[in-house]
Amino acid sequence: MEVSKMEQTNCRRVYVERTLALIKPDAIHKTEEIEDIILKSGFTILQKRKLQFSPEQCSDFYADQYGKLFFPSLTAFMSSGPTFALTLARDNAIAHWKSIIGPASCTKARESHPECLRAKYGTSDLRNALHGSESFRTAVREIKFIFPNSVIEPFPTRQVTEEYLSRHVNPTLLRGLTELCKHKPFNPCIWLADWLMKHNPNKPQVCDGVIVEDAE
Repeated sequence: MEVSKMEQTNCRRVYVERTLALIKPDAIHKTEEIEDIILKSGFTILQKRKLQFSPEQCSDFYADQYGKLFFPSLTAFMSSGPTFALTLARDNAIAHWKSIIGPASCTKARESHPECLRAKYGTSDLRNALHGSESFRTAVREIKFIFPNSVIEPFPTRQVTEEYLSRHVNPTLLRGLTELCKHKPFNPCIWLADWLMKHNPNKPQVCDGVIVEDAE
């Protein structure tokens, strides 16, 4: 059977990914304008805060750059004024945000990506206006650094997801749908929801206050 383009589109899996965006001290006066661009680019802003890095905090945040010639200048610049931090979410958030802000070098950005945000707001290769996480692992570390109370779950692989659904969800759901067809209730959605709540195999079982202990 030939699958239509619409059916193929509907079958695609969409993962909501998170990344950290920083509006650096040189572009802090453009925060409202940049935030508007972020929202129009399909991102959801989950968290945001204005903060002032200390030189020590900058050193910790940019620990992967330690030892490079520009490291002292980077920490001095990032601690020179307020920074605006945002946790952004959408599908392929990391790659999409990186494509919007452009190359780290403003000189290269203006040559190869003149429409990117660094080309527009950056003033030098050091003062390049914006920051974006490089990878999922980096995003987790950076978001937790700026927003310590964040909880970020790792993405399950497709195989793990399908295995979980096959083992823990589909059997119970199939039973519920079968019962639904037998009973034909007036409001099938509410009936099925109640049935699933009562027959959830993962729900703790309480037997009239009797505690059954494992035999030693």
